[in-house]
Amino acid sequence: MSNFESNIMIKEEAKGEILILHMTGRLDAVSSPNAEHTVFDFINAGHTKLLFDFSSVDYLSSAGMRMLLSVTKKLKTFPGKLIICHVTSNVMDVLKMSGFDHVLEITLTQEDAFRRF
Repeated sequence: MSNFESNIMIKEEAKGEILILHMTGRLDAVSSPNAEHTVFDFINAGHTKLLFDFSSVDYLSSAGMRMLLSVTKKLKTFPGKLIICHVTSNVMDVLKMSGFDHVLEITLTQEDAFRRF
């Protein structure tokens, strides 16, 4: 488990070839660069099927959205895939207002995400 200045915590869980990253806290200008670095380390270690569980992410800033785009772009070079599940209503509102709900693959549950990999 990794903790960055109490803003975002990332706990990893492997299920077969899918790596689930349970995120807790805020993805903002302070935490996003560290979170991106951690996620890139997982990708560079060979984890190219990533599922972000956002059930405990209570805030997403533009910096957090940039991190999500950056991870998506990096995974496309492998081929890999990023799916986000359990998005809270506050965070989903931000994603919809920015149009990111059309750019990112978002599912309601982990089971829905597993079917899409």
